[in-house]
Amino acid sequence: MKLTHEKKTDGDYYFVNNPRPFNGNAINKSDIEKVLNFAYSMCFGEGHHRLTRSGGQYSRKNGEKFCNTFQGKLAEVVLYNHFKVNSIECNEPDFGVYSEGIWDDSDLEIQNKKINIKSASSQSNLLLLETKDWTQDGIYIPNLTNRLTHRYDYFILVRINPDAKKIFRNQRLMFSNEISKTVIEELIFSSTWTYDIAGYCNNEDFKKAISNKNILPQNSFLNKYTKMDAENYYIQCGSMNNIEEFIKIYCHSS
Repeated sequence: MKLTHEKKTDGDYYFVNNPRPFNGNAINKSDIEKVLNFAYSMCFGEGHHRLTRSGGQYSRKNGEKFCNTFQGKLAEVVLYNHFKVNSIECNEPDFGVYSEGIWDDSDLEIQNKKINIKSASSQSNLLLLETKDWTQDGIYIPNLTNRLTHRYDYFILVRINPDAKKIFRNQRLMFSNEISKTVIEELIFSSTWTYDIAGYCNNEDFKKAISNKNILPQNSFLNKYTKMDAENYYIQCGSMNNIEEFIKIYCHSS
């Protein structure tokens, strides 16, 4: 299903019309601590994250990169735990701190099926994939030359609450390049963290979204206020498959 589109004199506006309510589950403090340590090393230590998104227009400071890394890795961890509780065997999340030009192959893998995990804040209702990263056949372009995964079998969207970016923005830390670990720990551990698994789609679903031109253009507005930094393909949460269907498939075949 396509987003509602309104063309106005000051730009293009897109609105979600097929949402899925957030249904939060608690996240263990030990997992939060492990992910915090990893994200701090990646963004303020020896790791490296690119300064801009694919097709993006502005450089990201370390504060914003930390929020993205923390949310993304937390999504991997909670999904791995969810699979484990449901007796589905898969590889553990990769906590390697890599230098520039090196990254982990795929987020998780189940029975040779490659899974791309996308994270978002709890109020989000879109799976977003930057158009410049993907071919028309749903192939991941950055991995075509390095022998890593370039075709993902599944895309799973995990939503996290609260929004780390909002916490950092309220403390005026989003655009800081130097933040002490103690300050970040105080901010993170002062909140109660929850997650839900908004849904999943397979590669064919993604290719259908591409062929249907489900695209959020660069500089367009999502839900009135969010300006898109880069052009993205999208799938609405209400159009995605329920994670319980995925569990049934791989729990029975494990």
